[in-house]
Amino acid sequence: MPIIVPKDIPATKILQSENIFVMNDKRAMTQDIRPLEIAILNLMPTKIVTETQLMRLLSNSPLQINITLISTETYVGKNTPHEHLERFYKPFSEIKNKKFDGMIITGAPVEDIDFSEVKYWKELEEVFEFAKKSVTSTIFICWGAQAALYYYYGIEKHKLDKKLFGIYKHKKLVKYEKLLKGTDDRFFMPHSRHTTVYEEDIKNCKDLVLLASSKEAGASIIRSKDDKFIFITGHAEYDRDTLELEYKRDLDKGLPIDPPENYYIDKPFGEIRMCWVSTANLIYMNWLNHYVYQLTPYEIDEI
Repeated sequence: MPIIVPKDIPATKILQSENIFVMNDKRAMTQDIRPLEIAILNLMPTKIVTETQLMRLLSNSPLQINITLISTETYVGKNTPHEHLERFYKPFSEIKNKKFDGMIITGAPVEDIDFSEVKYWKELEEVFEFAKKSVTSTIFICWGAQAALYYYYGIEKHKLDKKLFGIYKHKKLVKYEKLLKGTDDRFFMPHSRHTTVYEEDIKNCKDLVLLASSKEAGASIIRSKDDKFIFITGHAEYDRDTLELEYKRDLDKGLPIDPPENYYIDKPFGEIRMCWVSTANLIYMNWLNHYVYQLTPYEIDEI
């Protein structure tokens, strides 16, 4: 939320130079406030887990938020009870004529498939166009980020030699970036993926800004210069035990998998090093405040 100060106090210029949102008292008195409308397109097979993780982060804000959960119609997963989907999710066709202040598009376990071969790719292309025209700001996560970077900017994904799996240190690259306000210069975030985007491709795109990068995980947080899109190639939203559950799942399937890096303090299935939750909360609060609430019009149909 913004800090409200007297119009001509000297601190205003200093704070604004640091990209801190300052509102003068006159503007504050004339602001209209309404609940934010946030849509979540949940492509993960563990829909109940993922929706809970994201709602937990979105709830850590003084803003009122109405959540609309969206599912694809061209593909229906088998891991979520049909009754849950029927009761709590809407198909995209039902909401495509609405406007939203913000949207989140999750990852999906389809990294080894070409984008055009994903069963719901055509429907996802419609969603991407919808996000461009009918949403103030959208966050894309993991495979969702790779798919959106490809759709909007032609940036290809690339197969990794082995699964990137663990907790990795990231460097903040833009001083006073609003999305990362309050985070340390170095922070941690989980990753779990088989593909990546090249950092040079991001840097060479005139419409994108690389906000954070990791020596091991590469380009990790990216923003479009028009502030409409945020791309997070990791999983800031993950719970303490999410990587452990994925590790057990892959072991049970007989898949080649190493223990998640930098995750256990001493040995696999021992104590977990929980070192990313504060960063996750800051990112989502900053997104809601600076890229949604402060930019979206009061009359939602004006988006």
